[in-house]
Amino acid sequence: MVKSVKLVVESLLFSSDKPLTAKEIHAVLPETSLADIQSAIRVLTYEYEAMGRSFALKEIGGGYQFRSRSDYSPYILKMLQASPTRLSKATLETLAIIAYKQPILRQEVERIRGVDVGGVLRTLLEKGLIKIMGRKNLPGRPLVYGTTKKFLEVFDLKDIESLPKLKEITALGSEEEEPRKAEEGSATEAAPAEGTHGEGPPADAAD
Repeated sequence: MVKSVKLVVESLLFSSDKPLTAKEIHAVLPETSLADIQSAIRVLTYEYEAMGRSFALKEIGGGYQFRSRSDYSPYILKMLQASPTRLSKATLETLAIIAYKQPILRQEVERIRGVDVGGVLRTLLEKGLIKIMGRKNLPGRPLVYGTTKKFLEVFDLKDIESLPKLKEITALGSEEEEPRKAEEGSATEAAPAEGTHGEGPPADAAD
């Protein structure tokens, strides 16, 4: 692999506004083998990691893209003078259901959430976080929904399998719950019982 191949690959990745796959890079460099392009990507990934730069070359949504490290997000946002796009709790809950259960019908999402999700689905479609994957062979041919590559980009995921496992999320919730219960228990033990003052028996106690 000649050195210039690595530099050309680097320039393409730097200039692209979306993750690039090795095949997409190969389309620009047809005279270079796919193996050499993949080797260049590995070398670049290692070099940026070794340099400890504020950004890294990461595999996102099946492609490769330079991503700023999260430690520097506050400074970047301050420079841009714009807050990140925020999703409401209802929208995030719906998106999580689709991500973990896809492909999934609207009716199935509504059964899990217990509310109508028509408006939320439109929002997620407009933001490009979900897509219509087709129709299910049921009466009325209902639409089937799933997540997009943009979803992987926004949440910094290599692929959909990179989502935290549900049992990991449950375990994390349990770990957070235990200290809270311990604090509540300590507070209860510290408080005097109702009707007592901590100095001998109540006034109306028998001698």
